[in-house]
Amino acid sequence: MRSITALFFLFCFLVPSALAQLRFGFYGRSCPRAESIVANVVANRFRRDRSITAALLRMQFHDCFVRGCDASLLIDPRPGRPSEKSTGPNASVRGYEIIDEAKRLLEAACPRTVSCSDIVTLATRDSVALAGGPRFSVPTGRRDGLRSSPNDVNLPGPTIPVSASIQLFAAQGMNTNDMVTLIGGGHSVGVAHCSLIQDRLADPAMDRSLNARLRNTCRAPNDPSVFLDQRTPFIVDNAIYGEIRRQRGVMRIDQNMGLDRSTRGIVSSFAQNNALFRTRFAQAMVKMGTIKVLTGRSGEIRRNCRVFNNGR
Repeated sequence: MRSITALFFLFCFLVPSALAQLRFGFYGRSCPRAESIVANVVANRFRRDRSITAALLRMQFHDCFVRGCDASLLIDPRPGRPSEKSTGPNASVRGYEIIDEAKRLLEAACPRTVSCSDIVTLATRDSVALAGGPRFSVPTGRRDGLRSSPNDVNLPGPTIPVSASIQLFAAQGMNTNDMVTLIGGGHSVGVAHCSLIQDRLADPAMDRSLNARLRNTCRAPNDPSVFLDQRTPFIVDNAIYGEIRRQRGVMRIDQNMGLDRSTRGIVSSFAQNNALFRTRFAQAMVKMGTIKVLTGRSGEIRRNCRVFNNGR
C-alpha cells in the first residue's frame, strides 16, 4: 500500500493536468469488475504464451507515441482507408486478440463503458506483473480516438541516436530517465529480427561470444528473431542493463545508452539496483500512459476496438 501511495503522489507531481481527468478506480461504480476482467484475460493468455508481455508493451508504446494513448493503433485498415496499423513500424505489432477478448467480455458486463485505450493500459500493466516486473496501479478514464492515419506514425528505429531518442521522448513530455527506463525495460522481454541488428553484429566492440552465437542464429533462413536480453528474456528486470555494460546489448540503441554520457549513468544505476529499476519502470509506465489522453466528452468509447463507432 505504501508503494502505491508513493506512486500516486509522484504521479500527481509529474502529470497534474492528466490527473485532473484520469483517476485511479475510475470504473469503481460504472464497471466494478473491469480491471479483474482484463486481468483474467491476460493471465489466461500468459499461461500459454509468456511472450505477450513484450507484445503488449510494444503495443502500448506504439499507440501512446502517436497522437497519444487513444487506441488509434487498434483500428483495422479498410480498402481506401489505411490506418496506423497498416504502416511499416506497426506491421509486426501483435496481441490485438487479447484486447478483443477483453473488450468482448467487458461489453457483455458493462456495455459502452470501458475504453479500448484503458484496456491496452490495464492489459500491459497486468502482463508486466506476470512477467516478474513491478505491480502498480494505473489511473483510468481514457477515451478512444477518432483518427488513425499512417501519416501520423513517426516511431524510432533500432539505430536511432541517443540524442534523437531523447528529443523524441521529450516531445511526449518524457525525460531522459523515462527513456532509458522504458527502452531498457521494454527490451528486457523483447526480441528483434536479425535484419535489425546487422550493425551490432558488425561492431568489433560487441562481446565476442555473444556475437558468435547471434551470427550462428542469424544464418538461418527467414530472418529469425533473437532475444534482446540474453540473460532473463521473459522477466521484466534490470538484467539487460548489466548486459549493456558488458557490451552485450543486442540492439544498437540499447548499447548506445550504455555509452552516451547522457544515459550511461542511468544504465549503471539500474544495472546495480533492481529495486530502483522496478520503481522507476512503474513510474515511467504510469507517466507514458497519460500522454495526450482523451477524457470527458472527447473521443468515444468504442464498441469494437478495431472499428470507429460510426463505422468509417
